Amino acid sequence: MNDLQYEFGMVGLGVMGRNLMLNIADHDFSVIGLDLDPVKAAAVEAEAGANKPVRGTTSTEEFVQSLRRPRALMLLVPAGKPVDAVIATLLPFLEPGDIVIDGGNSYFPDTDRRVIELEEKGIHFFGMGISGGEKGARFGPSMMPGGNRDAYERLRPVFEAVAAKVNGEPCVTYLGNGSAGNYTKMVHNGIEYGIMQLIAETYDLLKRGVGLNDDELQTVFGDWNQTELQSFLIEITGEILKKKDDETGQLLVSLISDRARSKGTGKWTSQNAMDLQAPVPTIDMAVLMRDMSKYKEERVEAAHSLPNNTLQATTDVDRQEVVNQMRNAFYFAMISTYAQGLAQLRMASEAYNYGLQLQEVAKIWRGGCIIRAACLSDIRAAYKQNPTLPNLLLDPKVGGDLMARQEDTRAVIKLAIDKGIPMPAFMASLSYFDAYRTETLPTNLIQAQRDYFGAHTYERLDKPGIFHTQWN
Repeated sequence: MNDLQYEFGMVGLGVMGRNLMLNIADHDFSVIGLDLDPVKAAAVEAEAGANKPVRGTTSTEEFVQSLRRPRALMLLVPAGKPVDAVIATLLPFLEPGDIVIDGGNSYFPDTDRRVIELEEKGIHFFGMGISGGEKGARFGPSMMPGGNRDAYERLRPVFEAVAAKVNGEPCVTYLGNGSAGNYTKMVHNGIEYGIMQLIAETYDLLKRGVGLNDDELQTVFGDWNQTELQSFLIEITGEILKKKDDETGQLLVSLISDRARSKGTGKWTSQNAMDLQAPVPTIDMAVLMRDMSKYKEERVEAAHSLPNNTLQATTDVDRQEVVNQMRNAFYFAMISTYAQGLAQLRMASEAYNYGLQLQEVAKIWRGGCIIRAACLSDIRAAYKQNPTLPNLLLDPKVGGDLMARQEDTRAVIKLAIDKGIPMPAFMASLSYFDAYRTETLPTNLIQAQRDYFGAHTYERLDKPGIFHTQWN
């Protein structure tokens, strides 16, 4: 096997790299892995067994020379400087036509820079988002590659074999030029932030506002996963809510700190959305609430000095009615979140010349990834029917579904307001819907104010041109 020219290479044999290597080998592709840690290099061979075409090495030269030309190799190392450092060690051994794939969550401008730098040497660089965690890497992730279209053909057989499948369709496709893959994964993670925050707010209202106990909450999320809300995040929420702590016997989630962490992709989504002037308020609020969670000591003090005297769970509401309304409200807010993220992708594609096809994005998100959900079939159908759809809300079926659920959404938000329970992501989702369908927004007054104090000028409805008024 040592004389074999390996089909694919993997740099970084941590959990993700090792699992993806084993997945590739399961589909009868030979694969060699590089890691500076000899224990990891040996462990991947041992786990694969003698009958799999898998090899581990600590030698960069041996690794590169063992790959068939044009070489295809993936980096699964931490984003940032480590990626540049690994590329620098590989370059002396690479040749024109070789393909380097970054499988981490790299910031998309870094990917664009690397594409240009390696293109000057005749080497193709791909930024590819991978979603699904360690289990997805082992048994089928959703993969989002972007780079040179012709070079993708060298990668396609491997990627299509190892990706998750939905109705026989692989959850991977060529997405577009440059950093299209990393950008799409970034927005995927932004949507993930939004939906996770919506689930947390749902949990909070049903628990504190309605008085559902732990068993009832688990049943609700378990039941919802058999409906139009079926999704990976709803599914794992049901699993989380029944997990007991081995030491105390208490529900484990009740023992977990409410200080939430993040790795930055949600923040990047919001920041770049503002650069593009693409409103994504649900994602923005999800990022802000993770920030708010870090102020634990201040929140504890405020809870005593600013007590919530309106919170009286259980007796004053029809619990089953609220659960039914909550189901509709969650669907409404979830679709609103997808609509915001996909609108941002459309605007980014135009701004950065990606050439994204949103129906293809929806297709590969249906399986393997963290935001996979039943509703993505309808979302895919909407963009397949109208590839130039400016916003998902304008699709007749999707828009009709939201119209049918908007009153229940308003009802649960009103209940949260009355109870003093924060639901900023739900409020942002509803406000996005209401603002998008408002023919005349009150920003005419803002334009007048800007002209008053700064002579910034304004436009008129009744005639063309740019105007300024001496208001005082």
